[in-house]
Amino acid sequence: MSIKSVRLQKIMQLIENNRVDTQEQLQELLWKRENIQTTQATISRDIKELGLIKVSDGEGNYYYAVGRRDDGGLEKRYQAVFVQSLKSVDYAGHITCIRCHTGMANAACAALDTMGFAGVVGTLAGDDTIFVLMRSEPQARALADQIASILQER
Repeated sequence: MSIKSVRLQKIMQLIENNRVDTQEQLQELLWKRENIQTTQATISRDIKELGLIKVSDGEGNYYYAVGRRDDGGLEKRYQAVFVQSLKSVDYAGHITCIRCHTGMANAACAALDTMGFAGVVGTLAGDDTIFVLMRSEPQARALADQIASILQER
């Protein structure tokens, strides 16, 4: 097994068994627990290769978690969560506002973040509302239109 394969396997184990908030924390865990010394740049590439994502703990803090896999299974589940969570959508200026069923906005927002919509600057989720900051008003309108078509298809 190559050094890289071992490192990637250990990163996955650390992410699954510990709350890891930063790349620096992951780097430190690799060194202290696994005796694997590496650079922050390598950690960054590994995170991307493994498809790790940052998720919210609901209190404004973010940590690394296992993200989507190449087989598309997790991505399909994210999309299903997103579609089932939707109630309505509208936009104003550069912001698209998505209304969800109570308690579903965080999960729907995590799903939205994996879907790769063009022009998304960032997202913010509450209990039943997601705000999506878009680069332009036409992109906000386009996102609202795409989501509205999803609502009509259900």
